[in-house]
Amino acid sequence: MSVRVIYEDEYILCVSKPNNMLVHHAFHSRNVSDELSLLQVIEAEKGFKTYPIHRLDRKTSGIILLAKQKEVVASFQELFTKNEIEKVYFGIVRGFSPDQKSIDSPVKGRDAKVHKDALTHLKTLENITLDIAVKPYDSSRYSLVALTPKTGRMHQLRVHANKISHPLLGDPKYGDKNHNIMFEENFNCKNLFLHAGKLTFVHPYTKENLNLIAEFPEDWSRLFVQFNWKNPLL
Repeated sequence: MSVRVIYEDEYILCVSKPNNMLVHHAFHSRNVSDELSLLQVIEAEKGFKTYPIHRLDRKTSGIILLAKQKEVVASFQELFTKNEIEKVYFGIVRGFSPDQKSIDSPVKGRDAKVHKDALTHLKTLENITLDIAVKPYDSSRYSLVALTPKTGRMHQLRVHANKISHPLLGDPKYGDKNHNIMFEENFNCKNLFLHAGKLTFVHPYTKENLNLIAEFPEDWSRLFVQFNWKNPLL
């Protein structure tokens, strides 16, 4: 499969990762032969290795920055640690979410034992009520939200959306099973509706102001038309 390139220079490659694709296989991973990772696909298509600068969940689509040399990874990661890079994700959530909300609930770390401070800013962009029953209600309500994380914890946005009782659609771990099934049955949508849409930062080497955008996957575009929602990336 081909991966769409958003931006490329001598230091980095920025691509749009599809849903349900690993960025890279874990060391000694058992499924290496079963599926290609993003890094493997890029190496096959571009003819060189790349090195992830930040994380993106398997189920999340959208922008990811990759370094062309190991030596430059730290310079770009520093932008994240110093909060000098703005990431904007988009999600579709259950219910009518608040117009704006800051969610500062701690999130478990990778070892699932230690909770770490986490902060996400949410802004609601669109709402819709559907005449489709989802137990225990006769209709169902959804919101399109912009999510701006100020920390980078594992599953942070998925956990925070669930924390305020507006879980992301298509989330098998933190979501609402009944609403996930409804979207699969009525709209043929079973992916996680979380998309890394924008990255804005000053390039540490060229000093160029970059505003990078990853177009929405096809299932999002269909829903924008069906729900009469404005595409926030246009």
